[in-house]
Order: sequence, then C-alpha cells, then structure tokens
Amino acid sequence: MEIIKTEIDGVVIVEPRIFRDARGYFFESYSERDFFSKVREVHFVQDNESKSSYGVLRGLHFQKSPYAQSKLVRVIRGAVLDVAVDIRKGSPTYGKHVAVELTEDNHRQFFIPRGFAHGFSVLTDEVVFQYKCDNFYAPQSEGAIAWDDPDLGIDWRIPSDRVLLSDKDRSHPRLRDIDSPFDYAADLYAE
Repeated sequence: MEIIKTEIDGVVIVEPRIFRDARGYFFESYSERDFFSKVREVHFVQDNESKSSYGVLRGLHFQKSPYAQSKLVRVIRGAVLDVAVDIRKGSPTYGKHVAVELTEDNHRQFFIPRGFAHGFSVLTDEVVFQYKCDNFYAPQSEGAIAWDDPDLGIDWRIPSDRVLLSDKDRSHPRLRDIDSPFDYAADLYAE
C-alpha cells in the first residue's frame, strides 16, 4: 500500500497495490501490520456499510469522547467526494478540510483521525460505502456541523438543489457556533 499525505497532518489517502490479470483484480484492502507501520496504530472494532443514491450527502458528523472515532473509509460501488474537517481547538489547520474522490475504480481509502468531522456526497447513480471505526457507535455522543457552513467553503460537487439530506442533517450548527469537544494538544489517539 502507498500512503499519500494530505494538507492536514494525520489525514491520509491509502492507495492499495492492485494485481490485475485476465480474471479481474485482487488487492489487500486492509493489513493491520502495514497500517500500523505506515499510518498509525489504530484498532478497528466496527465495520459499517451504507448504500445511497446520487445527491445524498451524509455529514458532517463526529462522535464526542469517550466515543470519538477514527475512520478508514472506501467505496465498493460508485463514487463519492469524501471530506474531513479539522475541528480540533488550537490546531493550525482548524476549520480546514481535505476532500478526496473515492471510487470503485481507484480503490482508494481515506483515513480520518479522531478530532475531525466527516461527510461525503454521492457523485454517481448509486454508491456502496464501507468504513471501519476504532470505537463503537454511541448515539448519545453524536455531534455534527452544517454541511453548507460558508466558513468551510466545501465544494460538494453536486448542485445544492440536488442535495438529499436526512432530517437531522438539515439543521446542524456552523463550526463557529459549537464548542468543539476536541483539543489539538490532547492525545486523541489513546485507546
């Protein structure tokens, strides 16, 4: 696997080594040994999968401590624009985001550490999206910021009149209106 660093320290793109022949392809989608040596030590405890149609936008979500989550995300079918927003108070990249296109063809994965809000928009007719989490989902710990917060300046690559949101995702506050539960100086990666 190749690790591609992004503009925000700790947020990386994982590009697998793909073996292709007349039968199709094969790649190792996850190796704990390689991930630990090339990215960081993260113990994933839960895998999730969602299916969505064009225009669906999920996010920008996070979980507060003690249920904060790091995520390793990928697309099985279709394409998404996946976004991570730094919401760690005191971070030199606070409020900045990284966006990466994940597709069934590029097989890229995106690692989002704790301390980031996460979301994605569906760019194709249908998408099947998978992600690994290093902590269990806890509804009482949910947090979110508005997908269309103008201070973030995210181009979701779909027209705003085509965006499909859950009822919950329609009314999240802007980043400037929340007291972020994450501190850049804290050890966010402790188990």
